[in-house]
Amino acid sequence: MHTVHRRILGALAALATLLIPTSLAAQWTGEWTSARPDGHAPIGVMGDHTHSAGEFMLSYRFMRMSMEGNRNGTDAVSTDDVLGAFMVAPLEMTMDMHMIGGMFAPSDRVTLMGMLPFVSTSMDHRTRMGGEFTTESSGIGDLKLGGLIALKTRGEPIVHLNAAVSIPTGAIDATDVTPASAPNAAQLPYPMQIGSGTWDLEPGVTVLGQGHLGSWGAQAKGTFRLGENDRGWTAGNVIEGTAWLALKLSDRFSASVRGAFRSWGDVDGADPAFTNPMMVPTARADLRAGKRFDLPLGVNFSFPAGTLGGHRILVEYGLPVWQDLDGPQLETSGVLTIGWQKSFEARGGGH
Repeated sequence: MHTVHRRILGALAALATLLIPTSLAAQWTGEWTSARPDGHAPIGVMGDHTHSAGEFMLSYRFMRMSMEGNRNGTDAVSTDDVLGAFMVAPLEMTMDMHMIGGMFAPSDRVTLMGMLPFVSTSMDHRTRMGGEFTTESSGIGDLKLGGLIALKTRGEPIVHLNAAVSIPTGAIDATDVTPASAPNAAQLPYPMQIGSGTWDLEPGVTVLGQGHLGSWGAQAKGTFRLGENDRGWTAGNVIEGTAWLALKLSDRFSASVRGAFRSWGDVDGADPAFTNPMMVPTARADLRAGKRFDLPLGVNFSFPAGTLGGHRILVEYGLPVWQDLDGPQLETSGVLTIGWQKSFEARGGGH
């Protein structure tokens, strides 16, 4: 394997094993199986496992991200301070996402996948005059198609590559009525748009291990924008890394803890609708970047046999423990993800 790949995999494995007490390390090594409740990653991780030839899986995810209060760098910024520089200050935002997904393995080495989200957003604002208003947007998000390519399927750990493309099916021209535009609707700022408007590449690598007590995993992924969208701007690239540890509590139940780092860039270019840089910080292309580290806790509940055999229910809630934002920018207060998965086995096993 290429030297760079070995270094990446080694770094991911080291990150994951930091979560495992040294005295128990021997209990966390063995052959991987997806049949256990800890055989799937926490629901906040996507593209975490491959399937055997002929198997397929359907899934549904609901994610709610809540944002409240403004931050500049690592410091909180009051609403009054934001209004000292801008005519409008964002107060809080909620983004709900419903995602339908499917996976199918034409061979033991390749698992194909697709995901289509429906996104709705709502943001509350306050003006310098003390008035408050809310803007909303909703619609189908960007379609993701890709595959998982197994590199190592036996021994400890197992490894696969993540390869996906994001297709710009989500709107970038969402509008709503604001006090400045009433009674007409106006173009909404960047966080309120449903899609990126560009074709995006999403490569990654995932490392998994499993033993008597439970399982561990680590994943690194990126989102890289290709070109400029029809409104003259490009969303920032994204780099993500996560590592988790799941404890197998019974044949049906597991609990997990995860560390998740995310870094995203500023918008390149600008939407022509935003000509006043002092109107609202969400319309500033240079105030979009940031970094965040979350500590999500999760549970997986699986039905290994019977009428509900192959069904899984998964829940995870993440609290940010550190944020560094190009602000003023709304800070994340929590991320809830609830999911359902149903596997259809062509033959026993799976990995």
